[in-house]
Amino acid sequence: MGPLVPQGIIGPEWDFIIALVIGMGFGFILEAAGFSSSKNLVGLFYGYDFVVLRVFFTAAATAAAGIVLFDYFGWIDVEMLYVQPTYWGAAIAGGMIMGLGFVTGGFCPGTGFAASSIGKIDAMMFVLGTFLGALLYGETYPLLKDFVNSGYEGGIKIYDTLGISRGLFTFLLIVVAVGMFYLVPLIEKRVKKPEY
Repeated sequence: MGPLVPQGIIGPEWDFIIALVIGMGFGFILEAAGFSSSKNLVGLFYGYDFVVLRVFFTAAATAAAGIVLFDYFGWIDVEMLYVQPTYWGAAIAGGMIMGLGFVTGGFCPGTGFAASSIGKIDAMMFVLGTFLGALLYGETYPLLKDFVNSGYEGGIKIYDTLGISRGLFTFLLIVVAVGMFYLVPLIEKRVKKPEY
């Protein structure tokens, strides 16, 4: 992680304080957006509530457009950005475990912490399960190491895989996001939200 504020304005010892404030702000926004409700979160899987899809599509399109523009103006060098390497074995298994946990527990790790902070007991149990799962993974890593590191592909970028430019991919992502904003309300109207 790099410095959150350019050096010389404030000292590097403030980075953790700034990160804490940003994290608290992010949690507040998650809660304000309704992401502390497991009913809202799993609504995506059942087709009656697409708030999660809207928020994450908005975040992805905004971040992608920001990166392309910042690179264009020379404010950042995109080639210097770190891309997490892909390990197909771990990605597929982790995605299945995460998806199963999300749809059965009603939270992802971030939303679980946001809901725990406002006193939701089911979220606290979910967070406890997250810690126990991380502990179990850490203890069994020597047995899982070969599988976890299988299928190494390096830092894959979708636009490179598709053989298109970063700008075109960003434009298409924004088009899909805008189209989705018009499409999902039609789906929500057809699917009845369950009564609780």
